[in-house]
Amino acid sequence: MEFALGICIIAFLSLVALAFYYEHPKAEIPQGVDQPIKLYIVHYIVNLVFGLGRIFEKLGICKEVYLIRTFLYGIPPWKNTKLFIKDLEFANVSVRVYQPKMPSAGLRTGVLYLHGGIGQIGSIRMYERVCRFIARESDSVVVCVGYRLAPEHPYPTQFWDCLATARHFMMTAEDYGVDSARIIICGDSSGGTLTAAVCQALVSRTDLPKPRAQIMLYPFLQALDFNLPSYQQNGSVPLLLRNRAVALGLQYLNKDLSLMKGILEGSHVPKDLKLKFGKWLSPDNIPVEFKTRGYKLHVPSSYSEELHTMAKQAFEMTFFPLLAEDAIVCQLPEAFILTCEYDVVRDDGLLYKKRLEDNGVPVTWYHAENGFHGMLFLIDYGVVSFPCGKRAMGSVVNFIKGL
Repeated sequence: MEFALGICIIAFLSLVALAFYYEHPKAEIPQGVDQPIKLYIVHYIVNLVFGLGRIFEKLGICKEVYLIRTFLYGIPPWKNTKLFIKDLEFANVSVRVYQPKMPSAGLRTGVLYLHGGIGQIGSIRMYERVCRFIARESDSVVVCVGYRLAPEHPYPTQFWDCLATARHFMMTAEDYGVDSARIIICGDSSGGTLTAAVCQALVSRTDLPKPRAQIMLYPFLQALDFNLPSYQQNGSVPLLLRNRAVALGLQYLNKDLSLMKGILEGSHVPKDLKLKFGKWLSPDNIPVEFKTRGYKLHVPSSYSEELHTMAKQAFEMTFFPLLAEDAIVCQLPEAFILTCEYDVVRDDGLLYKKRLEDNGVPVTWYHAENGFHGMLFLIDYGVVSFPCGKRAMGSVVNFIKGL
């Protein structure tokens, strides 16, 4: 019995060691980041799960993404006495509706929440605490969208699911005590991508109310230049490492990871697109204070037509909303953009902020000077939470209440 137990312990420890070998990028934890020791611990655990997922896939037990999803579901919170919570379907898409129990003098603001996870690993349950926090603190009705995930449902299924639920919510808002003129589209990370894309798609709709606002929380908005200042400065800062971000993006688009090196170098972008998008996607548009931690102008490798053809989906507006035409951008609703200093996609948010402002769209900007990508996911987890995330979410709540 003791021998068998010893063998099991050794096997488990060997598996853990092998998992970390597979996922062992050297993280850089800047001293300026919020609670660096805690962040390193969280990063270690996340790396371990990714490593175990890779081993399980190699052994034929299950796909890597399935193990990661299971881990990231999170611990369900206690029953909430302040909210009515219902699981429903909007346009055949699973949603969870959070409604404050306290009576309201009139119709409330509605928030359609599009979760992150690069189209593969997010879920309603994973964002349960985030959505409860927003509904409770802002006294709004929150609808979290459980859009279908890749690879079972290939891109751009996720966009179409989110657009369908937005249309349904706008048409039935009063059924949930929501003013149809005060519906906000909100999302974090790749959910911010979906938020921008959905708002752009709704611009031409004359049969629906216009969204009151869009909230993008450290959004991923472009796949052309992975050598902007924030990608250079924060490429090894948890929780979203530069290489992992590109790898997950390729997996989301069902592309081979062998394309990653050329994409990181910018070889997938033809000269005509560089000229067309240069005015919008230029390091010159990044304020100088965001370059003080270091930045070196990157010279892309030679263009590869084959790589461009294989990566062409990355240039679609549903994946690359930063580069929508001015005629669309100028019609977008008021925006709230959250950026984090220690985040690879920080500059995506800064560039979209400039695009919106240049086109006359009001923008409320909150910059978390000690924040990092993913800090909001751990909100409402007690000692595991990061103060920078709670402060940032407080600014989101204040924005919602002020509309």
